[in-house]
Amino acid sequence: MTGGHHITIERSSRPVRVLHGGEVLARSDRTLVLRETGCPDRYYIPAEDVRLDLLTPSATRTYCPFKGTASYWSLPDAADAVWAYPDPKPDVAQIKDHLCFYEVEVS
Repeated sequence: MTGGHHITIERSSRPVRVLHGGEVLARSDRTLVLRETGCPDRYYIPAEDVRLDLLTPSATRTYCPFKGTASYWSLPDAADAVWAYPDPKPDVAQIKDHLCFYEVEVS
């Protein structure tokens, strides 16, 4: 990481659930918490714990100099609501095959 910018990743000690429109999109007790300078904590959920059948791939791509290129998925009423780094930078390799949602419930 560059000076002043840090990313840490650790296993969450609490279960995470993602709801949208009353439907459970994801539920996991194997979630990773990514903490990044200047950003809110983000929960990365293993793809196996996500209802991928409810998501539609998006053409959106963004680039982070610390994590790499992100791909996005949408819900019928929420564009680009989910993202992942299919080929993350080596420093954050743990988030490969994990998806992140803007809104999660931690219990």
